[in-house]
Amino acid sequence: MSEVTVYSRPGCPFCMSLRSGLERAGLDFTEIDIWQDPDAAAVVRSIADGNETVPTVVVGGWKAVNPSASEVLAAAGE
Repeated sequence: MSEVTVYSRPGCPFCMSLRSGLERAGLDFTEIDIWQDPDAAAVVRSIADGNETVPTVVVGGWKAVNPSASEVLAAAGE
C-alpha cells in the first residue's frame, strides 16, 4: 500500500469530511496543514493549477483535488 498524504487547512469542511471518512475506514494517512508549511502549499499549487485548493491528496503517483474518501481508499489499495 502506498503512503497517503492529505494536504489540508484549518476550518476546511471538505478536509474535515475527508478526514472523517478515511479515519472511519481505518486508513493511515499523513495530514499536512498548508498554512503552516509553505513547501506543502507549493505542492498543492503545483497539483491544483496554481490554487491552494484543499483537500489535495497524493497516493504514490496518484494526485487528486477534493477527492472522496472512496477515491482515496481505491488509490491507496492499488
